[in-house]
Amino acid sequence: MASPDTTLTTTQGSRRARLLFRRHGGLILLGGLFVTFATITRVALLIKSAAVISWDLSLLAAFGWGLLFDTGAAALVMLPVIVLLTVLPAKFFERRGIRWLSQAIGFVIMIVLLFGGVAEWTFWDEFGVRFNFIAVDYLVYTTEVVGNIRESYNLPLIVGGLVVAAGVGHWMLWRAGWFSTWSNAAPETATRRWLTGAGWLAAALLIGAGLSEAQLPSFRNNYNRELAKNGLWSLFAAFRNNELDYYQFYRTIPDQQAFAHLRTKLTEDGSRLLHPTDFDTLRQVANPGPEMHLNVIQLTIESLSADFLGSLNPASTLTPNLDEIAEHSLIFENFYATGTRTDRGMEALTLSLPPTPGRSIVKRPRNQDLFTLGSVLRTRGYDTAFIYGGYGYFDNMNTFFGGNGYRVVDRNSVTKEDITFANAWGACDEDLYRWTLREADQAHSSGKPFHFFAMTTSNHRPFTYPEGRIDLPPKVSGRAGAVRYTDHAIGEFLRAATDKPWFKHTVFVIVADHCAESAGRTELPVQNYHIPLIIYAPGGQIAPGRIKTLTSQIDYAPTLLGLLNWSYPSRFFGYDVRRISSKDGHALVGTYQKLGHMENREFAVLSPQQGLAGYRFNPATSTLSRMPTSDHAEQEVISYYQTASYLFSNGLYRSFASDGSPQHSRLAPPSAAASPNLIATQLIPSAP
Repeated sequence: MASPDTTLTTTQGSRRARLLFRRHGGLILLGGLFVTFATITRVALLIKSAAVISWDLSLLAAFGWGLLFDTGAAALVMLPVIVLLTVLPAKFFERRGIRWLSQAIGFVIMIVLLFGGVAEWTFWDEFGVRFNFIAVDYLVYTTEVVGNIRESYNLPLIVGGLVVAAGVGHWMLWRAGWFSTWSNAAPETATRRWLTGAGWLAAALLIGAGLSEAQLPSFRNNYNRELAKNGLWSLFAAFRNNELDYYQFYRTIPDQQAFAHLRTKLTEDGSRLLHPTDFDTLRQVANPGPEMHLNVIQLTIESLSADFLGSLNPASTLTPNLDEIAEHSLIFENFYATGTRTDRGMEALTLSLPPTPGRSIVKRPRNQDLFTLGSVLRTRGYDTAFIYGGYGYFDNMNTFFGGNGYRVVDRNSVTKEDITFANAWGACDEDLYRWTLREADQAHSSGKPFHFFAMTTSNHRPFTYPEGRIDLPPKVSGRAGAVRYTDHAIGEFLRAATDKPWFKHTVFVIVADHCAESAGRTELPVQNYHIPLIIYAPGGQIAPGRIKTLTSQIDYAPTLLGLLNWSYPSRFFGYDVRRISSKDGHALVGTYQKLGHMENREFAVLSPQQGLAGYRFNPATSTLSRMPTSDHAEQEVISYYQTASYLFSNGLYRSFASDGSPQHSRLAPPSAAASPNLIATQLIPSAP
């Protein structure tokens, strides 16, 4: 007679057999493994970010929502397995080779789940969020990304550890008989197999289709909200929403109202609207005094946060060269990046256009012949070039700059001898600056003024640079070493430039593309957008000083042209910050989904599904606190982003011909009954 324990064990085993050892029983194992690994990953990220997490009831909500999204992601992962288990005949699983194959598949599943957890950990370590549009880009540009991973991490150790861990986990599940669920499944009739498969398929599709990250509540701490997500789900959501139609996803006002409000903002600097009733930003900017046709070398520095500079943060000692330059330069103390990616910085610094939702314009189609800083400079005969240490196909840089009239000089266009040191992202800064000096010499010898947009790569993981340049060793010193090397290379570049005949007839601009960190407790942590802008004219044409007015990257181009005393027709959304009162200073910052506008410490943020949130910014503590959004702030943020999206999507943000006249047609304001897509076009007369 069997003992009670034996009977209980047998009963439990029979229940498990009835549940698991059916044709579709393996789906329970697959879904359970996925949710288990996702939960372990969430706990690991919680421990890693313990210092910035809000330890309150919202954490329970994060885990509850997390379980929901883990289940949804697991359902989508199971879809192809559901189909296979439904359509394959019963005899298929009776073959010995198929049984061995099922064991191999189980082992691969364990490796993939473990790898996913490690990948999420490293992504969180870099960006403080779950997979998003950055991860989507990383899947596209595999050369740079895989190279970066190889140079940043000990891959043999990581891969070896994953294989061992997967092997141990697979062995334990195999010993328990769990990986035999579909290979040793009891035979079923075709009718039952198809009915069961249809049920599984319907359930998976229902769960997958019924969930959206837009359903996540607005947590007060964005770290808690990110914990609530599932990495794989977020990856596919970002892939699907990589370009968002403003009118479909965001809060709007009538276009006439949006442009009317924008026009009042655009003329705060004294410029004159050329077509006051048009859906356009075209206006005449007038500056007193003779124009200065100085050369402009713009050093756009990778990930250079304002806090790294001693001139903006007295506690920092990483940038002695930049701090010395700052004493002889015009410094913008409250200058903000518009985004968190290099392409966003390029977009704003070149186009003076607010960040449109989804992908940056740099990576969108129909991004050629736009109104840019280069297009204005070329009306005065400037040679304009984009100089990049990496391969310019990355992030579509070469296509964007080439399509907007810039010559392109990148790693592909130089000889191997021109590269003394490189990592996955590109040649070191010293090499890039040597190319820049050579291009400047050639432009000067041709008698043309020049504008170079030079983009660095060294201040980026894996933080490697030539040995012996600074007192911090590469890689192991992390960000601190990379910033110190960045500063060293700039100092060497300017010292080499002092011997050039064009030196004192050149303006050197030092500006960041974005900050080193982008994560924070709020949905748009504005303190992580503060970057330096230094304008240095060694010939004394631009007086040193400090500008405290709040400003962002879209104000760079018009401010630079104002410093050169240029009068020109403009479509820029930004303005010369020196010509407005300090109370009118503002900053536009965003991510690929969140769009923010800050003015007089009031910060309004738009989000998909017509969301709007208000904050009060405290510059003393660099913190945001929730507050109701005023009608004025709501109208400001909507007007800027709605009109920017309108102009780009309708092909209106176009460059001028060499004589200063617009080269395109424009849309007239629609009547109350007209659709913007059905409006007739008419030519803009030449600007005076």
